[in-house]
Amino acid sequence: MFPPKSRPKEADLVEWSHLPGLSPYLETLAAMEARAEAIARGEAEEAIWLLEHPPLYTAGTSAKPADLRDHDRFPVFQTGRGGQYTYHGPGQRVIYTMLNVKERGADVRCFVRALENWVIDTLAEFNVHGEIRPGRVGVWVPRPDRPALPDGSPAEDKIAAIGIKLRRWISFHGISINVEPDLTHFSGIVPCGISDHGVTSLVDLGLPVAMADLDIALRQTFEHSFGRGATCGLG
Repeated sequence: MFPPKSRPKEADLVEWSHLPGLSPYLETLAAMEARAEAIARGEAEEAIWLLEHPPLYTAGTSAKPADLRDHDRFPVFQTGRGGQYTYHGPGQRVIYTMLNVKERGADVRCFVRALENWVIDTLAEFNVHGEIRPGRVGVWVPRPDRPALPDGSPAEDKIAAIGIKLRRWISFHGISINVEPDLTHFSGIVPCGISDHGVTSLVDLGLPVAMADLDIALRQTFEHSFGRGATCGLG
């Protein structure tokens, strides 16, 4: 008697692609939108793209003009994703997630929480404790090594940003995780509209993590947040 076939892992049902070099923003955005449309039509599999961009700023749908501090430093792109200003550049892993949200519960808040949980699980592979904050999308790292803020709250830095857009229930845009970007490049904007806290990276935290190691961890932890039976943890 043959043993039953094991069910494929969720990560194996999604097409993963690594885009080498620095991906030009507008061309990559156009390709991502085309892929999302193909997924919506049932002509392509769900996809996750792992890439890096040249230095640039993007403005989400909630971006405030005053939060762009340096207009001439890097190219600025208006984008339809949620969120405010963010930076992309070498040393930052950008993860574009083209997934069917309708088939994953049709709950956008839950989907965003699943993305955050995915980042937290991935960081935990490197013994980094990531946290989420009410009213602030993204993942934060407590910094007990730094003085508390003037209001007495503990210092913390953002290590990952999240901004998505949905079209016909297919998500695109996605996540950026700071591995080893030039953190001074964030000074040209108010990242995600938050000026009370800083920005960090895995290398800034003293962890010489290679981009390839992060990619392996992302794939290994994907199942926990997006596999069958996964919950987003909304309370």
